[in-house]
Amino acid sequence: MKVFYSRVSTSEQNDERQLQNLKGYDYILSDKCSGLIPLYERPKGSQILKLIREGKLEHLEIHSIDRLGRNMIDILGVWSVLTQKGITIVCRNPSIRNLTENGKVDKFSQLMMGILSTMGEFEKSLIKERQLEGIKIRKQKGLYGGRKIGTTINPNDFLQKEKSQKIKEYLLKGYTHDEISKILQCSPSTIQKVKRLIE
Repeated sequence: MKVFYSRVSTSEQNDERQLQNLKGYDYILSDKCSGLIPLYERPKGSQILKLIREGKLEHLEIHSIDRLGRNMIDILGVWSVLTQKGITIVCRNPSIRNLTENGKVDKFSQLMMGILSTMGEFEKSLIKERQLEGIKIRKQKGLYGGRKIGTTINPNDFLQKEKSQKIKEYLLKGYTHDEISKILQCSPSTIQKVKRLIE
């Protein structure tokens, strides 16, 4: 099944620029929502997830790479999982694809994604650095407590956390630990803990 996916941020915006040359697609899915919402949690993005789970999606085409996620880390997670499943992703701008016509990994696009991955890791390290700087400043002002050493979090409270809820959702949908880790950028031990608690 061949799908074209587009997204604009608001209902007032026009996605006509993205919706060009669309002959031969089984579905044309268009979301009008913030790019901060992960792909599979968007109204039409969830339909893509359904097609993936049913084993029907063979080809996903997008106008630009940022349609797949809110940042490079999210984008790379989607890219990696779909590549592992043998689903072709074609991006028009820049012109890259994960798999060749013969179903092999496209070497040029792999190089491009490697560069973008490095940029994504750099972005992640900057965010972490800023967080640590912010914590340090708040500690100096006596405004930051954090969790005290030796304390534990109540299992129910842990499961109510936003990330735990997302992990639970993906586990129930049949995603592997590796896939969830890449999509949500969380540690395998966190996924294991959520799985243990919901069982």
